[in-house]
This record gives sequence, structure tokens and C-alpha cells, in this order.
Amino acid sequence: MFENGFEGYWIGLTLVSAFFLGCYDLCKKSALQGNATIPTLFFSVLAGAAIWAPLAIWQYLSFESFPFDFLRIDALSWKEHGLLFVKSSIVSASWLFGYVAVKHLPLTITGPVRSTSPLWTILIALTILGERPSLTQGLGAGLILLSFYAFSLVGKLEGIHFHKDRWIAFLMAATVIGACSGAYDKYLMQTVRLAPSTVQCWFSIYLPIVIAPFYVHWALRHRKQKPFEWRWSVPMIGWLLLLADWVYFTAVAQPDALISVISPLRRTSTVIVFLGGYWMYRDKNPGWKALCLIGMLIGVWVLKMDS
Repeated sequence: MFENGFEGYWIGLTLVSAFFLGCYDLCKKSALQGNATIPTLFFSVLAGAAIWAPLAIWQYLSFESFPFDFLRIDALSWKEHGLLFVKSSIVSASWLFGYVAVKHLPLTITGPVRSTSPLWTILIALTILGERPSLTQGLGAGLILLSFYAFSLVGKLEGIHFHKDRWIAFLMAATVIGACSGAYDKYLMQTVRLAPSTVQCWFSIYLPIVIAPFYVHWALRHRKQKPFEWRWSVPMIGWLLLLADWVYFTAVAQPDALISVISPLRRTSTVIVFLGGYWMYRDKNPGWKALCLIGMLIGVWVLKMDS
């Protein structure tokens, strides 16, 4: 199923995915500046679905004539379609929280906070699965929490109070839900054994369906108060995410791939977001934030050293 010529290269694929993911985050900030959140999200995921839908139709009508093996879409049962619809629902929830947070917070805050997702994966394992971390993992988690607290102190200099700022709460919700999504990806591709192209195709097609009710609500109730402006950065969000996710799914699907390594390695996208946030938007206090970011990244690696 995964004979696509990428076996053994999952670490390199993860780094490529991290680069595209960083570009995606920068593009998302650009699209949301002074723009309505819900239609920006809806049209960005619609752009992604517009790439996969014709490929799905082509293969449904004439599977044998489709020339690209790495984009082949397998036939699925209704149960498997349901699993992918759940995947789209989880991601939609994470994005709805995340898009609102990104719109109202500096990129030099949002990027590093999102990089803590491996910590929340560990906490989910502790509380739900009954796992117990090693000493090394405990040290990594402590370093991340210490760096997160340091970020809260730097945030106060910009009027952002982590313990009561609702946009930080939205960002944390997006991060925790995103951590659940990462664990679900491993289940879909290593337990259910779905091909990366199949997962991405139907996941992309179901996303606009899940978000459509929110778009309709905006169009009927908030169109005039929260207007939407078309920008090319809106569809670029969807297209960059397709690239980032396709490479990521391909990495996860490799038989020797370790999600415990892929998860923190993919968080290196934070470096691109941080540098881009300072260069494009001149976010404040870059030096202190850089120190906090380095602490978080070290914590992520320590957290996963013996995984």
C-alpha cells in the first residue's frame, strides 16, 4: 500500500513537512489580518478540496487510467469514511480555535505555544491511557512548562495575561485538540492501514462540509459586521497545508516511522513562524521570546529522547 519510493526517508520528509507547515502558518496570519475568520477558514479548506475532488472523480470513473501511483485513492468502507469524517471534525475544531487565536495574538507567541503539543500528548497518555513517563520525559515536560511560564511573563510586557486572556485559552484549546489529532493520524495509518493519499483526499473533502454550517451562520448573521476580503493568501493556506500534510502523512505511513520522533521534529516549523513573525510584523521583544522558544524546543527533544 505504501510502496511509493520514500521508505527510510521519514525523518527527511518530516523536515520538509515542517518547512511547508511554517509557511502555512505565516500565510494564515497574512490572510487573517483585518479579515473575517470563518470565511477565511472555509475558503482555504475549499481550495484544498478543489485539488483532491477532481482526482477522486477521475479515479472513481476510470481508476486504471489514473497515472500517478502516489496519489491513488483506495476504495473505503462506510466505517472508514466515518473514521475520516471524525478526523476532519477534530481538525476543524482545532482550526476554529486556532484561527481566532492567530488573528489576535503575535506570531512570536502563537508559534512557540503550538510547539508544546507533544507535552499535551504525554498528558493525554497519563490521564486517559494510564501511562507513566520516564525521568527523562518528566524533565522535558518540566522544561516546556518552565519555558511556557517564561512566555507568560514576556506576554505581560505586551498586555497579554496568559491566565485570563481568552485568545490564549483559544490557542491552548487548539493545541490540545491538535495533539489528539496527531495520535489519531497514527491510528488511521498504522492500525487501520489507510494510505496517506486516501486519508488526505477524504479528509480534505470532508473539511468544507464540517465547516459549512459555521460559514452559513456567518453569511446570515455577521457578514456586514465582520466583512470578508478576498486575498490570494486565503487559497494559499489550503494549498500549503496540502503539501505539508501530504509529506507528513507519507512520513507517518512508513513502517519504521516513530510518531514520538515525528511529532517534535515537525515542531521545528515554529522556527520559521518565529522568524517570519518578527521579519514581517516586527513583533515585540524578539530576544526574550527567542530564549523561551529555545527552551521549549529543547524540552520537546528531551521529552522524546527515550521514546
